[in-house]
Amino acid sequence: MWGAFNPRRSLALLGSARPSVRWSGLGVVAAGALIAAFALPKSQPKARPAALDEVVLAADNALGAAIRTADRTAARRLLTLQFTFVDADGKIHPRREFLGDLKKVAARPATDIKVRNFGSLAMMTGKHTSAQGADVFFLDIWVKQKGAWRALLMQDVPIRAGEDAAALRPIPVADVGAHACDNPCNTIPYRVRSAAELDVARTYQTITKAVAAHDAGAWAKYVAEEFVAYASSRAPLARSSRIAAIEDHNDDGAVRVGEVKTMRLSVYGDGAVMVATEANGPQPAYRAARVFVKRNGRWLMAATAQTDLRSQ
Repeated sequence: MWGAFNPRRSLALLGSARPSVRWSGLGVVAAGALIAAFALPKSQPKARPAALDEVVLAADNALGAAIRTADRTAARRLLTLQFTFVDADGKIHPRREFLGDLKKVAARPATDIKVRNFGSLAMMTGKHTSAQGADVFFLDIWVKQKGAWRALLMQDVPIRAGEDAAALRPIPVADVGAHACDNPCNTIPYRVRSAAELDVARTYQTITKAVAAHDAGAWAKYVAEEFVAYASSRAPLARSSRIAAIEDHNDDGAVRVGEVKTMRLSVYGDGAVMVATEANGPQPAYRAARVFVKRNGRWLMAATAQTDLRSQ
């Protein structure tokens, strides 16, 4: 379980070397697309990205069917061993607990579904109503393992009830001076396992340093054009809005920079996901999930979702 990961020692990197049950009529369409995807001739490479998106949707709908019918065997096959689900109430559910009572986690059909495929890692976002009746954004991460797509992470981010998302308050900034951004700007409590993980971790630290320095130009170099940030009960923040907030030195409501307490990082080809438990002084601790994509030899942050955690 990522939430239980407690590394033995910190690594100073820069100084050295839901389950979102979207399952509706799309299931039949996606299932058909799954068959069609494998039937495509190799001479049609331009169709490959769209086909892969449909394959991920088909896997998602298969998981939805397993949840609705409480089919643990089918659901188990569609989850990685490291799978976790963060619900809208801020509770982290490891794989075993998630499978223990599937019907309690079944959400209503989703809207605004988007799939972005990075090869062996896919990111799915959208909105739905959780099993507990909360309106949420969701971020789901699917990864390809041994030829099959499996869910690695599902995270719900609550939307404040009764208000339009565009009217919600922005993501608050941490008091960077409270910890001088040593963690995570210079050191994070995670021991990298590969050169690719080191590159992603360094990219993340470069991004946090840019935030702390209000250097929007440096921040933008390592953030994808399609980037969106989600946080509990706050308006989603697009890349352009985040740049404006970073540039405003007098703005106390722009960007969150928290100390990393625990972290897990996984790289799948040209895609990577970083999951961390972070804290900002007296503010609630939160679970942050960040997606990175490698383009033209550089790792870029493509999305982040932050859900406030209840005491566990």
